Amino acid sequence: MNTSRWIRQTVRSLTRLVILVGTALEYCARFAVRRARGPLSLPQRAHWLHESCRTGLHRLKIGVTAQGAFPARGLLVSNHLSYLDILVYSSLFPCVFVSKKEVRRWPIFGPMARMAGTVFIDRSRSADARRVNTEMHDALALGAVVILFPEGTSSQGTSVLPFRPALFEGAIGAGESITPAHLRYEVSDGAPETDVCYWGEMTFFPHLLRLLCRRGVRATVRFAPMARRFDGRKVASRETHAMVRELGGLTLRTEIQAAESTPCPS
Repeated sequence: MNTSRWIRQTVRSLTRLVILVGTALEYCARFAVRRARGPLSLPQRAHWLHESCRTGLHRLKIGVTAQGAFPARGLLVSNHLSYLDILVYSSLFPCVFVSKKEVRRWPIFGPMARMAGTVFIDRSRSADARRVNTEMHDALALGAVVILFPEGTSSQGTSVLPFRPALFEGAIGAGESITPAHLRYEVSDGAPETDVCYWGEMTFFPHLLRLLCRRGVRATVRFAPMARRFDGRKVASRETHAMVRELGGLTLRTEIQAAESTPCPS
Protein backbone atom coordinates (compact mmCIF):
# COMPACT_ATOMS: atom_id res chain seq x y z
CA MET A 1 0.00 0.00 0.00
CA ASN A 2 1.41 3.39 -0.96
CA THR A 3 1.80 6.11 1.65
CA SER A 4 -0.88 8.45 0.31
CA ARG A 5 -3.48 5.68 0.28
CA TRP A 6 -2.55 4.65 3.81
CA ILE A 7 -2.94 8.25 5.00
CA ARG A 8 -6.36 8.57 3.34
CA GLN A 9 -7.58 5.33 4.89
CA THR A 10 -6.24 6.27 8.32
CA VAL A 11 -7.90 9.69 8.21
CA ARG A 12 -11.17 8.14 7.03
CA SER A 13 -11.05 5.51 9.76
CA LEU A 14 -10.32 7.96 12.57
CA THR A 15 -12.92 10.45 11.30
CA ARG A 16 -15.59 7.79 11.27
CA LEU A 17 -14.52 6.55 14.69
CA VAL A 18 -15.13 10.06 16.03
CA ILE A 19 -18.54 10.04 14.31
CA LEU A 20 -19.38 6.64 15.80
CA VAL A 21 -18.36 7.60 19.32
CA GLY A 22 -20.04 11.00 19.02
CA THR A 23 -23.31 9.42 17.86
CA ALA A 24 -23.18 6.87 20.68
CA LEU A 25 -22.61 9.60 23.28
CA GLU A 26 -25.39 11.72 21.78
CA TYR A 27 -27.94 8.91 22.03
CA CYS A 28 -26.73 7.81 25.46
CA ALA A 29 -27.40 11.38 26.60
CA ARG A 30 -30.87 11.24 25.03
CA PHE A 31 -31.49 7.96 26.84
CA ALA A 32 -30.44 9.52 30.16
CA VAL A 33 -32.83 12.44 29.62
CA ARG A 34 -35.72 10.09 28.85
CA ARG A 35 -34.81 7.85 31.78
CA ALA A 36 -34.84 10.83 34.15
CA ARG A 37 -38.54 11.29 33.41
CA GLY A 38 -39.31 7.74 34.54
CA PRO A 39 -38.69 4.09 33.65
CA LEU A 40 -38.57 3.18 29.97
CA SER A 41 -40.55 0.18 28.72
CA LEU A 42 -38.91 -2.45 26.55
CA PRO A 43 -40.63 -1.11 23.39
CA GLN A 44 -39.38 2.38 24.23
CA ARG A 45 -35.85 1.06 24.65
CA ALA A 46 -36.10 -0.76 21.32
CA HIS A 47 -37.29 2.42 19.61
CA TRP A 48 -34.39 4.37 21.13
CA LEU A 49 -31.92 1.83 19.73
CA HIS A 50 -33.69 1.97 16.36
CA GLU A 51 -33.22 5.74 16.19
CA SER A 52 -29.58 5.59 17.23
CA CYS A 53 -28.64 2.80 14.79
CA ARG A 54 -30.45 4.40 11.86
CA THR A 55 -28.69 7.70 12.53
CA GLY A 56 -25.31 6.08 13.09
CA LEU A 57 -25.32 4.05 9.88
CA HIS A 58 -26.44 7.09 7.89
CA ARG A 59 -23.59 9.17 9.29
CA LEU A 60 -21.09 6.39 8.63
CA LYS A 61 -22.38 6.02 5.04
CA ILE A 62 -23.18 2.35 5.52
CA GLY A 63 -26.14 1.43 3.31
CA VAL A 64 -28.89 -1.04 4.19
CA THR A 65 -31.26 -2.65 1.70
CA ALA A 66 -34.24 -4.77 2.79
CA GLN A 67 -35.80 -7.32 0.46
CA GLY A 68 -39.19 -8.29 1.80
CA ALA A 69 -41.08 -7.09 4.85
CA PHE A 70 -39.72 -6.85 8.38
CA PRO A 71 -42.09 -8.80 10.68
CA ALA A 72 -44.37 -6.75 12.91
CA ARG A 73 -43.84 -9.10 15.87
CA GLY A 74 -42.53 -12.54 16.79
CA LEU A 75 -39.08 -14.11 16.59
CA LEU A 76 -36.71 -13.32 13.74
CA VAL A 77 -33.78 -15.71 13.18
CA SER A 78 -30.79 -14.84 11.02
CA ASN A 79 -27.29 -15.86 10.13
CA HIS A 80 -24.66 -13.94 12.09
CA LEU A 81 -21.65 -12.22 10.51
CA SER A 82 -20.55 -9.26 12.62
CA TYR A 83 -21.26 -6.88 15.49
CA LEU A 84 -22.57 -4.67 12.66
CA ASP A 85 -25.56 -7.03 12.31
CA ILE A 86 -27.26 -5.50 15.35
CA LEU A 87 -27.01 -1.99 13.92
CA VAL A 88 -28.33 -3.17 10.56
CA TYR A 89 -31.41 -4.95 11.91
CA SER A 90 -32.17 -2.27 14.48
CA SER A 91 -31.91 0.47 11.83
CA LEU A 92 -34.78 -1.19 9.96
CA PHE A 93 -37.23 -1.67 12.83
CA PRO A 94 -37.36 -1.43 16.64
CA CYS A 95 -36.41 -4.83 18.04
CA VAL A 96 -34.88 -6.68 20.98
CA PHE A 97 -31.75 -8.81 20.63
CA VAL A 98 -30.47 -11.98 22.21
CA SER A 99 -26.69 -11.75 22.51
CA LYS A 100 -23.78 -13.52 24.18
CA LYS A 101 -22.80 -12.08 27.55
CA GLU A 102 -19.35 -11.01 26.28
CA VAL A 103 -20.99 -8.18 24.32
CA ARG A 104 -21.74 -6.44 27.64
CA ARG A 105 -18.03 -5.62 27.96
CA TRP A 106 -17.48 -4.33 24.41
CA PRO A 107 -16.74 -0.62 24.10
CA ILE A 108 -19.55 1.46 22.59
CA PHE A 109 -21.74 -1.51 21.70
CA GLY A 110 -21.89 -3.02 25.19
CA PRO A 111 -23.35 -0.06 27.11
CA MET A 112 -25.88 0.63 24.35
CA ALA A 113 -26.91 -3.03 24.25
CA ARG A 114 -27.56 -2.97 28.01
CA MET A 115 -29.62 0.21 27.76
CA ALA A 116 -31.63 -1.21 24.85
CA GLY A 117 -32.85 -4.18 26.93
CA THR A 118 -30.76 -6.85 25.19
CA VAL A 119 -31.20 -10.35 26.59
CA PHE A 120 -27.73 -11.69 27.37
CA ILE A 121 -26.92 -15.38 27.52
CA ASP A 122 -23.99 -17.21 29.09
CA ARG A 123 -23.31 -19.85 26.46
CA SER A 124 -20.90 -21.65 28.78
CA ARG A 125 -23.87 -22.57 31.02
CA SER A 126 -26.50 -24.72 29.35
CA ALA A 127 -28.90 -24.03 32.24
CA ASP A 128 -28.92 -20.32 31.35
CA ALA A 129 -31.13 -21.08 28.34
CA ARG A 130 -34.15 -21.45 30.65
CA ARG A 131 -33.78 -17.89 31.98
CA VAL A 132 -33.20 -16.50 28.49
CA ASN A 133 -36.25 -18.29 27.10
CA THR A 134 -38.34 -16.78 29.90
CA GLU A 135 -37.08 -13.27 29.09
CA MET A 136 -37.69 -13.85 25.39
CA HIS A 137 -41.21 -15.07 26.18
CA ASP A 138 -41.89 -11.90 28.18
CA ALA A 139 -40.56 -9.64 25.41
CA LEU A 140 -42.62 -11.44 22.78
CA ALA A 141 -45.72 -11.14 24.98
CA LEU A 142 -45.26 -7.35 24.84
CA GLY A 143 -45.49 -7.52 21.05
CA ALA A 144 -41.76 -6.99 20.48
CA VAL A 145 -39.75 -8.40 17.62
CA VAL A 146 -36.96 -10.49 19.17
CA ILE A 147 -33.90 -11.21 17.02
CA LEU A 148 -31.92 -14.39 17.59
CA PHE A 149 -28.70 -15.50 15.91
CA PRO A 150 -29.03 -19.26 16.50
CA GLU A 151 -25.63 -20.18 15.06
CA GLY A 152 -24.23 -19.13 18.43
CA THR A 153 -21.24 -17.38 16.84
CA SER A 154 -20.43 -15.27 13.81
CA SER A 155 -18.93 -16.57 10.58
CA GLN A 156 -17.36 -15.29 7.37
CA GLY A 157 -20.65 -15.60 5.49
CA THR A 158 -19.75 -18.40 3.07
CA SER A 159 -22.07 -20.80 4.89
CA VAL A 160 -24.71 -20.88 7.59
CA LEU A 161 -23.54 -22.78 10.66
CA PRO A 162 -25.95 -25.25 12.31
CA PHE A 163 -28.65 -23.64 14.44
CA ARG A 164 -28.81 -24.36 18.16
CA PRO A 165 -32.41 -25.27 19.03
CA ALA A 166 -32.45 -24.36 22.75
CA LEU A 167 -33.47 -20.72 22.37
CA PHE A 168 -36.37 -21.40 20.00
CA GLU A 169 -38.40 -22.46 23.03
CA GLY A 170 -39.21 -18.86 24.01
CA ALA A 171 -41.14 -18.27 20.78
CA ILE A 172 -42.74 -21.71 20.68
CA GLY A 173 -43.92 -21.42 24.28
CA ALA A 174 -45.36 -17.97 23.57
CA GLY A 175 -47.17 -19.25 20.49
CA GLU A 176 -45.38 -16.68 18.34
CA SER A 177 -44.42 -17.06 14.70
CA ILE A 178 -40.82 -17.25 13.50
CA THR A 179 -39.45 -15.37 10.49
CA PRO A 180 -36.13 -16.43 8.87
CA ALA A 181 -33.86 -13.80 7.33
CA HIS A 182 -30.49 -13.81 5.59
CA LEU A 183 -27.90 -11.04 5.85
CA ARG A 184 -24.95 -10.39 3.57
CA TYR A 185 -22.44 -7.58 3.13
CA GLU A 186 -20.69 -5.96 0.19
CA VAL A 187 -17.78 -3.52 0.20
CA SER A 188 -16.41 -1.64 -2.81
CA ASP A 189 -12.74 -1.51 -1.79
CA GLY A 190 -12.17 -4.69 0.16
CA ALA A 191 -13.42 -8.15 1.05
CA PRO A 192 -16.54 -8.48 3.22
CA GLU A 193 -15.27 -11.80 4.62
CA THR A 194 -12.39 -10.03 6.37
CA ASP A 195 -13.26 -6.33 6.40
CA VAL A 196 -16.86 -6.56 7.60
CA CYS A 197 -17.45 -10.05 8.96
CA TYR A 198 -16.03 -10.54 12.47
CA TRP A 199 -15.08 -14.13 13.17
CA GLY A 200 -12.34 -16.55 14.16
CA GLU A 201 -9.50 -15.01 16.19
CA MET A 202 -10.15 -11.42 15.11
CA THR A 203 -9.83 -8.75 17.79
CA PHE A 204 -12.45 -6.07 18.13
CA PHE A 205 -10.72 -2.69 17.90
CA PRO A 206 -8.32 -3.41 14.99
CA HIS A 207 -11.22 -4.92 13.05
CA LEU A 208 -13.43 -1.90 13.79
CA LEU A 209 -10.78 0.48 12.46
CA ARG A 210 -10.43 -1.62 9.31
CA LEU A 211 -14.19 -1.63 8.79
CA LEU A 212 -14.44 2.14 9.27
CA CYS A 213 -11.83 2.88 6.61
CA ARG A 214 -13.69 0.93 3.91
CA ARG A 215 -15.88 2.61 1.30
CA GLY A 216 -19.11 1.35 -0.16
CA VAL A 217 -20.10 -0.91 2.73
CA ARG A 218 -23.64 -2.14 2.17
CA ALA A 219 -25.82 -4.67 3.95
CA THR A 220 -28.64 -6.56 2.26
CA VAL A 221 -31.27 -8.31 4.37
CA ARG A 222 -33.63 -10.74 2.70
CA PHE A 223 -36.72 -11.75 4.67
CA ALA A 224 -38.78 -14.91 4.18
CA PRO A 225 -42.15 -14.08 2.59
CA MET A 226 -44.09 -15.73 5.42
CA ALA A 227 -43.65 -16.33 9.13
CA ARG A 228 -44.39 -19.78 10.55
CA ARG A 229 -45.30 -21.37 13.86
CA PHE A 230 -43.67 -24.63 14.89
CA ASP A 231 -44.60 -27.38 17.34
CA GLY A 232 -41.09 -28.09 18.58
CA ARG A 233 -37.75 -26.34 18.87
CA LYS A 234 -35.77 -28.99 16.97
CA VAL A 235 -38.11 -28.82 14.01
CA ALA A 236 -38.03 -25.02 14.14
CA SER A 237 -34.24 -25.02 14.26
CA ARG A 238 -33.86 -27.43 11.35
CA GLU A 239 -36.44 -25.86 9.05
CA THR A 240 -35.50 -22.23 9.66
CA HIS A 241 -31.83 -23.13 9.07
CA ALA A 242 -32.77 -24.55 5.66
CA MET A 243 -34.83 -21.44 4.89
CA VAL A 244 -31.99 -19.05 5.81
CA ARG A 245 -29.62 -20.98 3.53
CA GLU A 246 -32.21 -20.83 0.74
CA LEU A 247 -32.66 -17.07 1.21
CA GLY A 248 -28.90 -16.69 0.84
CA GLY A 249 -28.82 -18.82 -2.29
CA LEU A 250 -26.49 -21.27 -0.54
CA THR A 251 -26.02 -24.91 -1.50
CA LEU A 252 -23.48 -27.39 -0.21
CA ARG A 253 -21.44 -26.96 -3.39
CA THR A 254 -21.40 -23.16 -3.23
CA GLU A 255 -20.51 -23.26 0.47
CA ILE A 256 -17.53 -25.53 -0.16
CA GLN A 257 -16.32 -23.40 -3.08
CA ALA A 258 -16.70 -20.19 -1.10
CA ALA A 259 -14.92 -21.60 1.96
CA GLU A 260 -11.96 -22.69 -0.20
CA SER A 261 -11.60 -19.21 -1.69
CA THR A 262 -12.16 -17.20 1.50
CA PRO A 263 -9.00 -15.46 2.80
CA CYS A 264 -8.04 -16.19 6.38
CA PRO A 265 -8.44 -13.28 8.81
CA SER A 266 -5.27 -11.44 9.61
